[in-house]
Amino acid sequence: MTYAPILMTFAFAALVAGALLFIPRLVAPRRLTPVKAEPFECGRDPIGVSEGRFAIKFSTIAIFFILIDIELIFVWPWAALYRTLGWFGFAEMMVFLGILMLGFAYVWRKGGLEWE
Repeated sequence: MTYAPILMTFAFAALVAGALLFIPRLVAPRRLTPVKAEPFECGRDPIGVSEGRFAIKFSTIAIFFILIDIELIFVWPWAALYRTLGWFGFAEMMVFLGILMLGFAYVWRKGGLEWE
């Protein structure tokens, strides 16, 4: 067995990773201009000491979106094969979705879905 294709794959991955790390340093502007120092979309000043605490509500929203992503990762292949899996596959998917709904209920109970 030759290891040349494996070594070439790792070399290519290292080359791409190195390029992604060092090219921005070569082409990125380094001077801070008045436009860059202006407050942006959230209305807070991006330069300086952070004030106040970060609201935990954002973390519960992030957990909710991760739950949705996990659900989609597993539901799409199941949906493609649902006829061949039969009732056992259906029951397994309902158990999986039930577990995910527990996470959804947690986010809901913590008030993460209220947009005030």
